[in-house]
Amino acid sequence: MTEVATVRRSRITPEREAELYAAVIELLREVGYDALTMDAVAARTKSSKATLYRQWGGKAELVVKALRHQKPVNGDIDTGSLRGDFHAMARRDTDCEMEQHSALMRGLATATHENPDLLRAFRELIIEPEIEELDTLLQRAVDRGEIRADNPAKDYVLHMLIGAFAVRNIIDQQPPTQDFLTSYMDAVILPALGA
Repeated sequence: MTEVATVRRSRITPEREAELYAAVIELLREVGYDALTMDAVAARTKSSKATLYRQWGGKAELVVKALRHQKPVNGDIDTGSLRGDFHAMARRDTDCEMEQHSALMRGLATATHENPDLLRAFRELIIEPEIEELDTLLQRAVDRGEIRADNPAKDYVLHMLIGAFAVRNIIDQQPPTQDFLTSYMDAVILPALGA
C-alpha cells in the first residue's frame, strides 16, 4: 500500500505542485485559514479533492507545505560574516513580500492555537527547518570566532527574528521592511550574540 501511495504522490510535477501551492496561498490571503476548504482549493486548482487528500493528507499539511514552498532557504547563505549573513537573510524578500508574509503569519498564529494539526505541521515544516538553518548559520559564526559557543542568546535568535517580524505592524503600525529588519539585527540580535 505504501509503495502505491508513493507512486501516486510522485505524479504531480514540480510545476503543478508550485501552481497548487500558489493557489493555496492566494486563497489563504483571501479567506484566512479557518474559511479555507479543500473544496475551494480543488475548485481553484481544477483538482479533485481525492488527489489533494492523497497528496497532502489534509488542509493543515497542504497549507504549511505551501508556505514552506514560498519561503527561501537560509541555510545556503554564507557571506563570510554573521552580520553579512543576517543582512542577506533580511534582503531575501522584497518589502512587499514581507508585508504579505507578515499578514499571513499573524492570521496563522491565531489559527495554530485552535488547530493542533496546523500547529504540528507548522512546527515540523516551518519552525524546525528554520531552527536547523539558523543553527548552521550560527555554528559558522562560532567556527569563525565571531561569537562564543556558549552564548545563551543563540537559543533565542529565532524568537527575536519572529518577534520583530510579527509585531512591527502592531507596535509601529508599519509592515516589516528590509531596512527595519537589518537595523533590528544590528541593534538587537548581533549585540545580544556579542558579535
